[in-house]
Amino acid sequence: MAYAAFRSIGAYVPEKILTNEELSEMVDTSDEWITKRTGIKERHIAEKDEFTSDLGVKAALKAIERSGIDKEEIDMVVCATISPDYFCMPSTATIISTKLGIKGATAFDISAACTGFVYSLSVAKAFVESGMKKNVLIIGAEKLSAITDYTDRGTCILFGDGAGAAIISATENKEEAIIDVHTGADGEYADLLMTPNGGSGSAHDALDNEAAGCFMQMKGNETFKVAVRTLTKDVKEILEENSIKSEDIKHFIPHQANYRIIKAVGDALKMTSEQVIVTVAKYGNTSGASIPMAINDIYEEGRLKAGDVMLLDAFGGGLTWGSALVPFSPLK
Repeated sequence: MAYAAFRSIGAYVPEKILTNEELSEMVDTSDEWITKRTGIKERHIAEKDEFTSDLGVKAALKAIERSGIDKEEIDMVVCATISPDYFCMPSTATIISTKLGIKGATAFDISAACTGFVYSLSVAKAFVESGMKKNVLIIGAEKLSAITDYTDRGTCILFGDGAGAAIISATENKEEAIIDVHTGADGEYADLLMTPNGGSGSAHDALDNEAAGCFMQMKGNETFKVAVRTLTKDVKEILEENSIKSEDIKHFIPHQANYRIIKAVGDALKMTSEQVIVTVAKYGNTSGASIPMAINDIYEEGRLKAGDVMLLDAFGGGLTWGSALVPFSPLK
């Protein structure tokens, strides 16, 4: 039987940085106000001619190089994004594949907002363990600055751009295998976090008059409450189902949306500060890219070692949520 192993990680952020002080010149806010409510100090912003696919390619190149697997061996590419190069077609995954020189591989996008990387991990695991694919490149890539309203103080302080990527490969060694992945959704809460216009659910002739509807909109207080409750419940369930205790987790890597959410969930799970990975201060919320970007940070810092078990946890618009228990299993 084939198992799915998490072989490598890579990430990329644009060079340009947008600080809280710079935002305070754009909207009625301040560094103190943003930091107190979100924990965010700065975020990276892509250039106008730098697209989501470009960010994804740069993250993917690192993941491929570190995996020890030739790109010709990659037989599927999955991109999690809510800010694709094109909203209808082609998929950003196909563009990334072409820019990487990967020919003929299955390629498609996943739209699960901030839970996108965990959803992609679930898909990769299923394809590998079914025997349909052997080496899957999964990418979380976002140019959220393209769908952020920089006159809306409630959202523009939160979001940044970036990408993270990983290689998921077949293995016969169960000790290397991804332990479990949970995913779920509840569309009843769809209006808490959404971009209202631009699809078949809204009139295209209204776009000129309602341009703000093409940007992300969020009901912050309601989203916070549902996020903390849902994330905590999902993590408790995946740990219990796999007979794993909180103290056995080396790295708890939640979606980097807001420091208050991360702390609330970490405290509820009795995780120590050493276990909880926090990168939101320097990247902001990068949606589907935030978890792989955080994994890459601890990898490049030398903190992520072979065999370390990572607990991933995410919550996003949809509403979607997901968690995963993932040993880091690089090729020896």
